Amino acid sequence: MESLGKEKDLSGNVVHQGLTVYGNKGSTDQHAFVQQLRDGVDNFFVTFIEVLHDREGASAPMEPGVTSGDYLSGFLQGTRKALFENGRHSLTITLERLDARSVGALIALFERAVGFYASLIGINAYHQPGVEAGKRAATTVLRLQHHVLACLRSKGGRSMTAEEIAVEIGATDEVETVYRILLHAASNEDHKIRMERKKACTSNRFSAV
Repeated sequence: MESLGKEKDLSGNVVHQGLTVYGNKGSTDQHAFVQQLRDGVDNFFVTFIEVLHDREGASAPMEPGVTSGDYLSGFLQGTRKALFENGRHSLTITLERLDARSVGALIALFERAVGFYASLIGINAYHQPGVEAGKRAATTVLRLQHHVLACLRSKGGRSMTAEEIAVEIGATDEVETVYRILLHAASNEDHKIRMERKKACTSNRFSAV
């Protein structure tokens, strides 16, 4: 999904390409997706991954002549049929059994599918500016955390609001981030930060223990 999420194509044009992927495991998540898929917006396709071999040894019987594996297989076939009857698109990949070889083959298949799809829509699947932006932003937050905690520790136990700290360290445009840093620090023992709760959360005061 992240490989196909691109702002620009290979020519530099803004295209905002992408493919949103959701996962679902058998009957466990039946109610989480199937109603939406069958009767909601028709802007998707489903890939079913079927495993024929249920388990090592005998499956637990659910009723005479029907095992737990039979139920899972029935749910898969039934869901496919319910989607097909309403004109929804799907494909099915059938594995004989779930093991290291078959999982590796699935990973290789989807890696190649992503690269091939990217070539069809004219984007570079292997360029990840969004990922790098997130990493850079996280680094900035951690650097800000250092200044926030150092400021509090220099006050000899005096309490301050997030806004007061932001002004003190010259980060007036990062008050919300400063507050969230303090909230996390006060919720864990590692940094020894205490929070005094006020009626308005923006008025909460923090101090170094």
